[in-house]
This record gives sequence, C-alpha cells and structure tokens, in this order.
Amino acid sequence: MFVIVTRNFPPSIGGMQSLMGDLALNFSEHGPVKVFADADDESDDFDKKQPYSIERIGGIKLLQKYRKNNQVELFCSGHKGIRAIISDHWKSIEKISHNICAQIPTLCLIHGKEINHTKGSLSNTRMLSSLKKATYVIANSEFTRKLAISKGVKANKIKVINPGIFPPKKISKKIITKAANIFGKSSPKLISVTRLVKRKGLHSVILSLKNLQAMYPNFLYVILGSGEQADQLQSLTNNMGLENNILFLEKTSVELKNALLSESDIFLMPSIQDGASVEGFGISFLEASMFKTACIGGKIGGASDIIKHGVTGFLCDGEDQADIYDSLVMMMKKELYKKMGVAAQAYSKNFLWKIQIKKYLKLI
Repeated sequence: MFVIVTRNFPPSIGGMQSLMGDLALNFSEHGPVKVFADADDESDDFDKKQPYSIERIGGIKLLQKYRKNNQVELFCSGHKGIRAIISDHWKSIEKISHNICAQIPTLCLIHGKEINHTKGSLSNTRMLSSLKKATYVIANSEFTRKLAISKGVKANKIKVINPGIFPPKKISKKIITKAANIFGKSSPKLISVTRLVKRKGLHSVILSLKNLQAMYPNFLYVILGSGEQADQLQSLTNNMGLENNILFLEKTSVELKNALLSESDIFLMPSIQDGASVEGFGISFLEASMFKTACIGGKIGGASDIIKHGVTGFLCDGEDQADIYDSLVMMMKKELYKKMGVAAQAYSKNFLWKIQIKKYLKLI
C-alpha cells in the first residue's frame, strides 16, 4: 500500500493538484493507495470515481494539519505492508513523527517556490527540519535540486524526477474546428496556457510583440488562463495597440485547450524570478510539446529540463523583450518551429507517466 499525504489534490485546480492526482492514479496500478487530502466542497463526486481511497480532512485551517497528522499516524500504526509515504510539500510531513518516517520510506516532493526561503530564516529552518525526516527529497527539475542544495538540503537525499504526462486523448473534429476558427487565417499562431502572474514573463512577451507586428501584422497570440495580472496584461495590450492580435480566454474545456495547442505554432512562457517565486518545472511545456508545438521558455527555472535549446525550442531571458523577439523571429525563419515541434513531440515521450512512475518505484 502507498500512503499519499497532500495539501493539494483534485478536484481543486492547479499544477500541484494535477501532479498529486496523477501520482495517486499511477501508484494505484502498482498496489492499493490511501490518500489523506484537505477537504473540498466539490470532492464527493470526484472521490467516488477514483480507483483508490481518499480521506478528506476538514475543519478550521489552523487545526487541519494536526487532525490530518493524527489520522495519518493512526492509519500507518494500524496497517502493515505500507510501502511508502508520499508527500506533496514539506509542510505535509512536518508534524508526522520521526518514528513513522523512520519505519516507512518517506518521499517528499519539492517544486521551487515553497523552498525558496532565506537561509537561516524561520521558514528555512522549519523546511530543513521537515525534510530531514524524508528518506528521499524528490525535486521536480535540476533547477529545483540546485535551489534546494543552496538552501541547505543535503545533496545525497535529493533525486530529480520530473512530473509525468499522459498521452493526449483524441480531440473531436468539432472542437478542432472551433480552435481553428479561433485562430482563423492568422500567422504565426502563438499561445500561452498559464496562470497570469508576474513570474510567467507574459508582460515582456506582449512588449516584444509590438515589434513582431511590423513583420507579421496578421499574428494572433492566445493567452489562456486567469490570475492577478490579467487586468494589467489587458491594459498593456490595449496601450500597445495589440488588441486585434492578442486574445484573452479565461476558461476553456481541457479538450479545447488541447485543440488550441495542436493548432498553435509556438508556445510562450519565458519565466522569470519574482522575489521568492520561481517556476520549478512547467508542465505546460510538455503539454504543448505533445502536440508538436515548439516552445520558448525562460532561462530561470526548470524549463531547461524540458526544452532542448536550439532543438525543441529556445530558452531566453524572460525580462528582455529583445531576446524574446529574437527567439520568435529565429523560429519563424524557414518555418523552423515546424522542425522544432516534431523534435519536441519526440522528446516529450520521455516524460510519459509509465516511465516516470518506475523511477518512484525504484527508489521505494
């Protein structure tokens, strides 16, 4: 049996939620899975459909982690044959006893932002104390591994296992047509699928597109997502006179999102560091690559684990609009993005869940 202890879990939406849901599903193909997750108002229907057991912990947020800890301790003490405890965050194992973690192989995932605290600070001290209990610390990228070491995590404890991805499901002709109609006869067809926050680098992307407009007046850039920077990005678009070239879509179905990716020429997310906030990996790059869409990512963060610079896409300085523009122009020359898209799809197959889950099982 595998025990998953998590603060982030479907049906709540987000990258970490999707990752933990995917892990639970993949582990369930290798043995029973018990998930301890935070309560969610819409979880009942979701939980009933899963091939594993989920226990939701509710109540006052401040007391929730103590209640979850008690439930985990009782469960682990009363069941034999638990193969591993898998945690989404150092806070999820912070209150689990050293004794339990010593008896059962414990894997704690790290992602980037949540470990990026000043060395010697209270949060850093708590994080290091919590991760000491883990048998292995699983970094989502080489960037996150190096960041963890710089914050004091022992290098010999850290293993890099990138998040996995499932092969995309077939998209209906109706939805493909809808996506094609959204892009129309535009060229090039650009897209970003992301939360609209500063670290994603979209502000610089929009600034770079004013120069692109002179060369490709018929381009269309679809920005799919919502977030705190939405109004600012929309205002910038209007001020730059790009309102006919940039389309904001706050929500779509997963199928339409995939159809838009499949119709796109280039995916953009040149991430930057915003204070302590960094992009540890970037699953959206993999999703785009699966549909033969070449990617432009940032040099800061974990994009380099996914994008092979000059082969499947380009890595650039997400704060330098000229660098973003140059990357776009290079991709457009002789339609290089098509060749890169084919290479990106081939490379993305190395990240399929059937491959990634074996890396977890080998450690366990």
